[in-house]
Amino acid sequence: MGQLSLYSASDVQQALSAWIKERRKTLKLSRNALAMCSTVPAPTIKKFETTGQISLRQFLLLWQCVDDLSRLQGLTNPAPKAPTSIEEVLGQ
Repeated sequence: MGQLSLYSASDVQQALSAWIKERRKTLKLSRNALAMCSTVPAPTIKKFETTGQISLRQFLLLWQCVDDLSRLQGLTNPAPKAPTSIEEVLGQ
């Protein structure tokens, strides 16, 4: 079971689509230019930017055109273990 969150999957989809759209505009890419770079059709990009709906593969293709995929890959690394004693905090 996942941890409790104040965000829904839809909230995250919308945030990711807004971020990709903002990066596209910052890079001065039209939807058509991003489509050429990513191989994701421009109508699919428009749908993603307005609804947040897209396949994972197409999302990754868009991401790699506007940012570094290693940032997403980093999300799969395990979280650092929290110290359980004062000795661990002090490094003893």
